[in-house]
Amino acid sequence: MSLFRPELDRIAGYVPGEQPQDSGWTKLNTNENPYPPSPRVIEAITDTARGRLNMYPDPLGTAFRRAAAEVCEVEPDWILPGNGSDEVLTILTRSFAGPNDQIAFPYPSYILYETLADLQGAKHERLPLEPDWSWDFNKVIPIVERSKLVFVPNPNSPSGNRWTWDDLVSLTPRRGMLVLDEAYGDFADAPHRGELLNSTLGKQIVITRTFSKSYSLAGIRFGFAIAHPSIIAGLRKMKDSYNCDAISLAAATAAIQDQDWMKSNTTRIRATRERLTSALVKIGFHVVPSQTNFVWATHPSGEHKAQYDALRAKKILVRYMSFPDVAWANQGRLDGLRITIGTDSEIDLLLDALNGIV
Repeated sequence: MSLFRPELDRIAGYVPGEQPQDSGWTKLNTNENPYPPSPRVIEAITDTARGRLNMYPDPLGTAFRRAAAEVCEVEPDWILPGNGSDEVLTILTRSFAGPNDQIAFPYPSYILYETLADLQGAKHERLPLEPDWSWDFNKVIPIVERSKLVFVPNPNSPSGNRWTWDDLVSLTPRRGMLVLDEAYGDFADAPHRGELLNSTLGKQIVITRTFSKSYSLAGIRFGFAIAHPSIIAGLRKMKDSYNCDAISLAAATAAIQDQDWMKSNTTRIRATRERLTSALVKIGFHVVPSQTNFVWATHPSGEHKAQYDALRAKKILVRYMSFPDVAWANQGRLDGLRITIGTDSEIDLLLDALNGIV
């Protein structure tokens, strides 16, 4: 007999992308930034490591909140630091959804939302996306209205598309919270600046951000939420006392203060993204116009798993993804390749390999 909670026994658990531990791989599968973080980050980590690591860190992350508030054009009490944006999503789930509440999220999309709902013992329902990754509001609004918490990654994964503010307003539940997961927001051609937080719906909206993507700090584990101070005050009750360590707080503070470095890297990635998109189209792939640091590519042959395997045999990792129960997909299953934007030389290696595979 299992002693685990039934909710835990019932699920398989979220499976992250492969992280090979040996060398020689071209790694384009988990949307890491191919460029290093700001030199200020290395300096901040070094200084902190030489300091008082025997002492607990600031439980509120005050220095980071001040730096983030300046960039996000809010006050510091609008900011909640977290141990990666996934921890922030966990805090939000535990704060707003009980066993009798419903969580909703787009599909196909980031499957962690479903895992978080299952772990919480909450009900969940998918918001089906159309073949062009848009919404049929006649289908999704009734689901939204039944929900206490709605997660929307904007831009979306794996498709890379981004929805308009008007779309997002429509997805705000009448008696619940809308969480805009902007993990990839800095890669958009025209990043949003959080206008919805100042709207009449401001107390029902939380924006989450991560340092794993645009700030090149996937190895640090740091993210944060932006929301009305009354929401942040409630979320603090749910977080661990010292949920962010001194090293990650110092690194994130230095990173967010060097906006020029981050924007230089995201500009390079956007340029490579356009080059990769054009090249994939030329060899027969369909590519969704992306606003992220990855592209979603499908091929008329449908041989995506074989293409993934052939690339992996050459030590080139992309992410093969498969989504069952998609009404408009071939035989009800959508699959394809999600390809992270690497350096130009990494993308050249990928394209040379694909030309010999497709």
